[in-house]
Amino acid sequence: MTLSEAGESRVRGYLYILDRSLRASVGAGLAADAVREVESHIRERVAESPGQPNEREALEGILTRLGPPGTVARAYSLEMIMDEAAIGGRFVAVMRSLFHAAATSGGFLTAFLLFTGYAMGASGIVIAVLKPIFPQNVGLWIDGGIKLGARFPAPAGVEPLGGFWIIPIFMVMGLAILIATHRFARSWIDGRRERMRAARQQPGDPLTPA
Repeated sequence: MTLSEAGESRVRGYLYILDRSLRASVGAGLAADAVREVESHIRERVAESPGQPNEREALEGILTRLGPPGTVARAYSLEMIMDEAAIGGRFVAVMRSLFHAAATSGGFLTAFLLFTGYAMGASGIVIAVLKPIFPQNVGLWIDGGIKLGARFPAPAGVEPLGGFWIIPIFMVMGLAILIATHRFARSWIDGRRERMRAARQQPGDPLTPA
C-alpha cells in the first residue's frame, strides 16, 4: 500500500505525539531513536498491507494494533530506563526504574515490596547511626509491648534497654537487607527487560508493554 498525503499526515501526527511523549521521560536523543524505530515498523506494515478495504481503515488498523502513541512511549521509556538499571546497577537508576515500572506496567506490588525492603535496610542503618548521638532515644523499649528502634521524643519515665551493642547489629542487619533487596531488584528488572525484548521479537505489532 502506498500512502496518500492524508495517510502520510496521519502517520506524521502519530509520530509527533510519540516524540513529545518520549521526550518528557527519556530526552531528545533517545526519543529520536525510538521514533525512527517505530516509523520503520509502521512503514513495513504499510508496505505489507494490501490497503483493504481502503487506505484509511487499513492504516487505522495498523496504528490500532501498534497501540496509542502514549502507550508505546511508556513501553519504550520503561525499556530504556530498565536497560540503564540492568547494565549499570546504580541505585538511582534502579529506583527510577522501579518507580517507572510501578506507574506504567502493572509492577506496582513487586515495586512496593522492593521499596519496603530498601526502607527497612535504610532504617537499620539510621538507627545504628543515631544510637551514639541520641543514646536515650534509641534502643529496646518495653512499655505496653516490646519495641525496638528510635523514639522522638522518648516516652516520659521510660528508658531504652540495650547499650551500644545494638549499633553493629543494626548496621549489619541494615546493610544485609539493602544488599539483598538491591540484588533482587536488579534481577526483577532484568527479567522484565528480557520479557519485553522477547515480546518485541514476536510477529505482529509487539511494541506495547509485555
